[in-house]
Amino acid sequence: MSEAATKPNLPEFSVSEIAGLLKRTVEDAFPFVRVRGEISGLKFATSGHIYFDLKDDKAVLNAIVWKQTARLLRLKPEAGIEVVCTGRITTYPGSSRYQIVVEQIELAGVGALMALLEERKKKLAAEGLFDAARKKPLPFLPEMIGVVTSPTGAVIRDIMHRLGDRFPRRVLLWPVAVQGERAAAEIAAAIAGFNAMTRDRPDVLIVARGGGSIEDLMAFNEEIVVRAAAASVIPLISAVGHETDTTLIDFVSDRRAPTPTAAAEMAVPLRSELLSQVMDFERRTLRCFSKGMEDRRRHLAQLARVLPRADQLFAQPRQRYDHAAERLGGALRRNLQEHRRAFTEVAALLRPRPISRHIGVCGERTEALGRRLARSQTARLTEARQRLDALGRVLDGVSYRGALERGFALVRGPDGRVRRRAAQVVSGEALSLTFADGDVGAVAAGAPATPKPRSRAKPGGQGSLF
Repeated sequence: MSEAATKPNLPEFSVSEIAGLLKRTVEDAFPFVRVRGEISGLKFATSGHIYFDLKDDKAVLNAIVWKQTARLLRLKPEAGIEVVCTGRITTYPGSSRYQIVVEQIELAGVGALMALLEERKKKLAAEGLFDAARKKPLPFLPEMIGVVTSPTGAVIRDIMHRLGDRFPRRVLLWPVAVQGERAAAEIAAAIAGFNAMTRDRPDVLIVARGGGSIEDLMAFNEEIVVRAAAASVIPLISAVGHETDTTLIDFVSDRRAPTPTAAAEMAVPLRSELLSQVMDFERRTLRCFSKGMEDRRRHLAQLARVLPRADQLFAQPRQRYDHAAERLGGALRRNLQEHRRAFTEVAALLRPRPISRHIGVCGERTEALGRRLARSQTARLTEARQRLDALGRVLDGVSYRGALERGFALVRGPDGRVRRRAAQVVSGEALSLTFADGDVGAVAAGAPATPKPRSRAKPGGQGSLF
C-alpha cells in the first residue's frame, strides 16, 4: 500500500490554529450580547482590570473589564449582586476558556438595585455613619448658605425664591452634575471643597436635586458621596428628590428635607415671625418693668407709713442721756468715797503694832511692808484722783450745766419737758427756768407765731430769753 493511501482525509491543525479559529468563530457569532447573572469571584487587579464570574444556577461565565472601561462604569461591580453585563464574547487561548469582555454593567431590575442599596446601607450603618449622636445642630440664622446642585435646574431657583420670601441670605452655589457617570465624584468634591474654604465659608450646606427614578438618584447613594457628607464639618441638609424618595445621603446628613423648598425653610427662620416675637418680648419686658416698679413703690409707701418720726426715734435716747449725765457726777463721788473708805480700812489693818523683842526681825519686815503699802496707797490714790479729775472734766464738757454756767437757762414746761423751740411755748403757760444757781418760775406772756431772731446780747449782759 502506498504512503498517500495511508494518510487520513481530515485536515491537520496546530493548537494555535484551532484556538484562533475558535476565537474568530465565537467573536463573529456573538459580537454584542447582554448577559444576566450574579457576580462572584470578584478581583481587582493591580493593573486596573477587573475580573469576575457571572453565574446562575447551571453555568458560569468568566468576565473581564479592561482598565479604560472600568473608569467609565456607572455601576461598580460588587460581589453577590445580580447584574446585566453588555459586551462581546471572546476566548482566551492560554487556558481554552471563553469569556465576556464587559463594556457596561447594569443592575438586573429594581429588586437587585434595592438589594444593593440595602447591603450598602447596612455596611455604612455598621461603621456608625448614621448615628444620631454625630448629627450637628443647624445654625439659627446663617450668614451664608452653600448649595450643591445643578446650576441650570429649577432647584436653585426654588431655593432662592423661598429664601427671599422668608429671610434673604447670601447664597454660594457650587455647580455639579446631579446624575450621570461623573455626578457622584463632583458632589463629593463640592462638599469637601466647601469644608476646605478658609474665607467666606458657608454656615450651612444644602445638597439638592429634583425628583427622578431610582436610577437617576443613584449618585446620591454612592459611597463616596455618603462619606463626604459624613465628614462635613459644616451642618448639611439633604434635599434629594420628592418626599417619598429616600437616598443614603439622607441617613448621614444632619437634617433631611422632603423637597429643596423645604430645605430653604429649614435653613432660615421666617423674618416676620421673628419681628413679631421681638415686639412681643418688648411689650412683655415693659409690662414686667412697670409692674416691678409699681410693686416697689407700693412696698416703699407701706414701709414709710409704719416708720416712726425722727423726733420720736431720738426723744427717749436724749432723755436717757440727760438722766445719765445728772447721775454721773454723784456716782463718781460715791465711787471715790467707797474706794477711800476701803483704802482706809486696809491701811488700818496694815498699820504696824508693838511686838515682842524675840520677833524683832519680823517687826522690821512688817514696818518695811507697811511703808511700801503706804507708798502704794498714795500712788493709787493719786492715780485715782487724776482719773476722777479727767472724768470730771469730761462730765463738765458734756453736761448741760456747763452751758448754764456760761449764762444760758433751761426752760421746762409744767409737764417737766424741756422747751427747745419758741413754737412749743403756749401763752400763759407756767414755765420753770433753771439757771446755774437754781430754778425760777415764769409765765409765758405770749408765744409768737413765727420765732423772732435772737437779739444780740449787749456787752456785759446775758440778753433776753423772749
